[in-house]
Amino acid sequence: MTVSAAQPSHASLARPHPAPEPCALPHPHITGRAGISGFPSPAEDYAGRTLDLNERLIKRPAATFFMTVAGDSMEGFGIYEDDTLVVDRSIDARPGHIVVALVEGEVVVKRYELIGQRPYLSSGNALYPPVAIFDLECQVWGVVRSVIHEYAV
Repeated sequence: MTVSAAQPSHASLARPHPAPEPCALPHPHITGRAGISGFPSPAEDYAGRTLDLNERLIKRPAATFFMTVAGDSMEGFGIYEDDTLVVDRSIDARPGHIVVALVEGEVVVKRYELIGQRPYLSSGNALYPPVAIFDLECQVWGVVRSVIHEYAV
């Protein structure tokens, strides 16, 4: 598979990260209740419960890597500049999956789709049309399992 020479603005580029150290964080069991006044006490359900983000987000550690997103092509799918992607190499890409792929030597993050029974990589931004990959050199590196988005505070 191959993709035409895409300009850097057409792709969400990704940079690899080293694997994080396991770290269990406090995780009180709090559920938001809409339409009910008052707030449950966080101490009620705290009772030593923890959350390890590695355990929560990484299903297959040996097949998982992290990438940082650059570009605006995936914003329609909730993936923004500087977001961290959790990518699983052990998942076979199917239509509808967000994938990290090497297309004509460029690392891209796109949604894998079939249009008229032909494979395409699509952006989540109307400014960038789908890229037909049936005539291009394309290698899928993995499927995006999670997106970590930090808010500016």
